[in-house]
Amino acid sequence: MLNLRSYPPVNWIGDWGHKPLGSQILPSRRFPIWFFCDASEISPRSESAEMAMDLTVAPALLGYRMPAEWEPHQQCWMGWPERPDNWRRHAYYAQHIYAQVASAISEFEPVTLCVSASQAFQFDISVEQFVVFNSNSHSELPKYQVAGIDWTFNSWGGSDGCYSDWTLDILVAQKILYLERLPRFPHQMILEGGSIHVDGEGTCITTEECLLNPNRNPNMSKEEIENELKMYLGVKKVIWLPRGLYGDDDTNGHIDNMCCFVRPSVVLLAWTDDEKDPQYERSIEALKILSNITDANGRRIEVIKLHVPGPLYMTEEEATGIQNLEVAKSRIAGTRLAASYVNFYIANGGIIAPAFGDKKWDENAFCLLSSVFPNHKVVMIDGAREICLGGGNIHCITQQEPAIPRMK
Repeated sequence: MLNLRSYPPVNWIGDWGHKPLGSQILPSRRFPIWFFCDASEISPRSESAEMAMDLTVAPALLGYRMPAEWEPHQQCWMGWPERPDNWRRHAYYAQHIYAQVASAISEFEPVTLCVSASQAFQFDISVEQFVVFNSNSHSELPKYQVAGIDWTFNSWGGSDGCYSDWTLDILVAQKILYLERLPRFPHQMILEGGSIHVDGEGTCITTEECLLNPNRNPNMSKEEIENELKMYLGVKKVIWLPRGLYGDDDTNGHIDNMCCFVRPSVVLLAWTDDEKDPQYERSIEALKILSNITDANGRRIEVIKLHVPGPLYMTEEEATGIQNLEVAKSRIAGTRLAASYVNFYIANGGIIAPAFGDKKWDENAFCLLSSVFPNHKVVMIDGAREICLGGGNIHCITQQEPAIPRMK
């Protein structure tokens, strides 16, 4: 089951003030990099729409489950950054880093970039070429079928969120599922995929800081939210950590910056040895819970500590490069960046992880990830700090599409 994470904004604001990046920043790799245009161009009479369908029954009742991220992928989805009130210098630097991430992932699996029509000129391709996908052409649902959950989105907190207009963002999941001709499970609960992690065997991990935040689902209790996770993700147990990474105010403590499964009953936990760092208290708090709990199958949780980089802060130069259009969250110099190596992407045979220019902890992360994933090639993306400036990191800006399981 495809559980759509929230993409960076794809609606265009302001004027483009830089030379086109062009195809040279998206070099030809082992797998293709596809594109599609604005989410607003959804037609219910299109061929893709006719092949898709909305399902109103909870996925778990139909036998669906959300697979673990290390299970085989059909492809990876990314959203192209462009908002000048969220990314500095009209997203010029962020786009270069996103291109590096896309190219790195494409060594292991196909990548599809969600690009607004106003940005299409950068890639020297026509809008018609944006929707060239490896869509299946089944006229009815096979026994094993990938489907997607279309959660409700409110820009990570509504009036307290990252920006004030998300009218196009809420169409992205529907657009993807129509183009891929996959069933869609619409849901009214507000949730971003980065706020949950699953092991593929019945266990979900999340944070109270995010899911119980009054800016998400104030009319739902913890029990009600947990029940919805079980019914829509196909899990049997939800592990709640109190808080996410220190400084992760953009997402209100997404779990994907704090802790993630790397295989059943084994997690990586963002860690620091510095007792004076505000993150230390959060890491200790999470460790105590994880060390005294079992997963859905009764197994004790093994915790592997992954040290965060030394504290990083937004510089004056970085802050002044972001336009203040009074419709997005202010980016202020001196703000601590929510930097964590836990925020990586698992591809088919590859690990794409952030590097922050901290030689000691960058090398530590590379070695530890290489040992945790011995059958994967670890690729560190230099300059991932740029993603932090706009919020999140590599796991936040990517979304795996599960491959359709082979029928036995």
